[in-house]
Amino acid sequence: MAAGTDTNAAPSRQVVTVHLQKIPLLAGVDSDTLAKVAAALQLRAVERGHHVLHKGSAGEHLMFLLSGRLQAVDLTEDGREIGLNFLTTGDYFGELSIFDNLPRSATVVACENSLIASLPRSQAQALIYHTPVVAERLLKRMASSIRTAASYRTILGIPNAFQRVFALLQQYAKIAPGGLVVIEKMPTQQEIAIMVNTSRETVSRAIHILLQKGVVEKDMRRLIVRQPDALRKAVTNEADSTE
Repeated sequence: MAAGTDTNAAPSRQVVTVHLQKIPLLAGVDSDTLAKVAAALQLRAVERGHHVLHKGSAGEHLMFLLSGRLQAVDLTEDGREIGLNFLTTGDYFGELSIFDNLPRSATVVACENSLIASLPRSQAQALIYHTPVVAERLLKRMASSIRTAASYRTILGIPNAFQRVFALLQQYAKIAPGGLVVIEKMPTQQEIAIMVNTSRETVSRAIHILLQKGVVEKDMRRLIVRQPDALRKAVTNEADSTE
């Protein structure tokens, strides 16, 4: 099932076709349900650096990222941005407000030009409550988000800024096919700085230390962790230099 619609962000009002079965949350959903979703979807293009939604705003839609990359951010009491999680193509967000009818819990910003599909609350609730596979996927994602948030809180509690950077890299590191440990689609140094509450310069120095020691190796948009044990030790040991 595909949803076709105009997006007024394109100069020529380009027609965009959305293949709903390619959205992980909707994979395997019956065609009648997908047809209802397709009829209700609203598309919006968001340029890099622009806000997709603001913390505290009304949560009237379940949102899907069709292309691009987003980051959820929050503000500390003194006005500093703290980065939360990244969203990549196929991800959905805004589900909390769909359940509890409360305002948005975080701000979402486009890290690159992105295309968003929004499903109004009534249709989103009908989808969730009447489609068990969707409800199960939502619950599993919520459980994963709670675990991730707990990990971020632990990282932010580390007093040494270098160690916070190392801890975040360790959290992002995953075992790829063949056993190689990698960080795919490496966040920018500024994005890492926001996430661990430090400066971009500190992030740069911390990564440079790992590169010099051969703990990690750059490979295009990803980082290869050549010495996973050394990275784990760097999280708990005092860094060679501090801010």
